[in-house]
Amino acid sequence: MNQNKTVIILGGGSGGLVAANRLRKLLPKKDRVILIERNKNHLFAPSLLWLMIGTRKLSQIQKSYALLQKKGIEVIHGTIEHIDPIKKRVHVDGKELKGDALIIALGATLAPEKIPGLAQAGHNLYTAEGAEGIRDDLLKFRSGRIVLVTAVPAYKCPAAPYEAAMLVEYHCRKKKIRPAVQIELYAAEPGPMGVAGPEISSAVRRMVEQKGITYHPNHQIKSINSEKKELLFNDGVSVQYDLLIYVPPHQAPEVLQNSGLINESGWIPVDRHTLETKFKSVYAIGDIAVIPLKLGKPLPKAGVFAHGEAEVVSKNLAHASTGKDQVESFNGYGECFIETGDNRAGIGKGNFYAEPTPQIKMHSPSFIGHLGKVFFEKWWLWKWF
Repeated sequence: MNQNKTVIILGGGSGGLVAANRLRKLLPKKDRVILIERNKNHLFAPSLLWLMIGTRKLSQIQKSYALLQKKGIEVIHGTIEHIDPIKKRVHVDGKELKGDALIIALGATLAPEKIPGLAQAGHNLYTAEGAEGIRDDLLKFRSGRIVLVTAVPAYKCPAAPYEAAMLVEYHCRKKKIRPAVQIELYAAEPGPMGVAGPEISSAVRRMVEQKGITYHPNHQIKSINSEKKELLFNDGVSVQYDLLIYVPPHQAPEVLQNSGLINESGWIPVDRHTLETKFKSVYAIGDIAVIPLKLGKPLPKAGVFAHGEAEVVSKNLAHASTGKDQVESFNGYGECFIETGDNRAGIGKGNFYAEPTPQIKMHSPSFIGHLGKVFFEKWWLWKWF
């Protein structure tokens, strides 16, 4: 890239937010950095788990995108109607924008409607509305069965439903209703966080089951009868619930369906080191991208990877424009906190690009681990705004 160019970033989640900040700092002032985002506020999604149990308010875990304007980032709010990756053009609410480079960071669209009755029956763990609904129902809950379900085997933030189960258990103990509450987790996947390897998967499962939470792997949900409060699984098993918390199916945003960017996986394939798509100067980062690993599964969808990918793409675009620094390569490193309740959190970290399997280490739950997540939340909302 030469000077006086325009980079358009689609989506202001973890990856898009980091890319916008980094590019604005690294590129010449005459270059334009445009962030297109539908929502007015950025939501720090990891803290939805705390919102769910009432230890956070929504206002504490979000920031206005308007704050980015003072940094020189152009923020456009609107609906993206069309993407032309060849000409690098984007239509937003009837207006056309043309860039010299596109960074697609649109994330995954949550699609509970794919499972009959799911949206009407329970609360979506991955939305602010859903987390607040869980919080409100937990405040009224006195006894009965709380069921958590993952609707499909692969979803973003792989630790989240397991964290949610343990935090719900913690909440019930604090309210002194735990003996009267049955907590069950039905997972479409064969085990927790499978891409991290069997040792990590087994460790997370032990954490869950040691808290008296019943875990049922390999249960693919078929439909829900919200009137009867009954779940029906593909194997014919039916389960009654009093409170339902779910992780819905995911899919690529509709605007990408006819863009020529998506492959048979339903996501955008990219170079695993540069994040470039098959179209020159068009990149995809975060949940929308698919990167196959040696073990046959894709790199998990998680904010830590979106962050790392955004750093690499931003630095490489800036290098192409200014000639400064060196070309960088995304190395597949990732880490995440695993909240277990009682103000404790474990930490899993390592190289997901390692072959033949990712090399991940787990640090046992501790108060220090929990403080680390609290600090990260505060740092994130300060750093990027």
